Amino acid sequence: MDQIYLPKNRTGLSNGEYVMITSINNTIEKQKQKFKLYFYNTKNLEQIKMKIIDEIFRQINGLNPENIILTGSFLEPGFKFNDIDILIVNEKKYNSEMLKARIENLTGIKTHILFLDSKTLLSGLASDPLYSLMLSKCISQNRLIFKTKREINYKILDLNLLKSKTLIDNYEQLNGSEKYYLTMNMISILLFIKGKKLSKDIVNKEIERLFEVKINDIKENLLDKQEFLKKYKKIYNNTFNLIIENVA
Repeated sequence: MDQIYLPKNRTGLSNGEYVMITSINNTIEKQKQKFKLYFYNTKNLEQIKMKIIDEIFRQINGLNPENIILTGSFLEPGFKFNDIDILIVNEKKYNSEMLKARIENLTGIKTHILFLDSKTLLSGLASDPLYSLMLSKCISQNRLIFKTKREINYKILDLNLLKSKTLIDNYEQLNGSEKYYLTMNMISILLFIKGKKLSKDIVNKEIERLFEVKINDIKENLLDKQEFLKKYKKIYNNTFNLIIENVA
């Protein structure tokens, strides 16, 4: 009798689950024929990145999720990214650590994977500015169609803003990328409260306007500490006061 070996450590398969046995060649050919990605505000990605992206989606696609969304600094021009951020939208959660290890072994790049259902994703888009920033520039397996009404939860925003206080308390210990992230977090919250549209480009332009610096100066840690912190503290306090005024 022919035998098929299924390893004990396997992504997406629990004990007792039914499986279908098929020819791997036929499966690969079908994947090649049907595989299509949707690009949002991502232009002129390097060829090596495109190969990595294609392989990542093929690896996860085998789990048959509702959607796969790749976002984060990996989609920015150049090779100064720190990691790959992946959202997997599905009702059922898989073993993210095993999947993360597989992708990291495949690409050699640190990977963050977040499993969430569609309801949680829609809720995040309505109430958390960072969700809007993530999806303003991304690549997805299926087309993204979101119709959400902004719901400002000031308690959540208060917790999110607290992260940005780290820059004030630990300025010297942070590198440029960390300072940029905390600044972006604060400004996105401020714009969110004011009802402004959010995207990474919009937030970056607002940072440059308010601080009178270039984004690269922040990322490269080329800041006038005294001048930057003076403006940062003022904006932080103004944002904090807006939140406190509305917390029930």
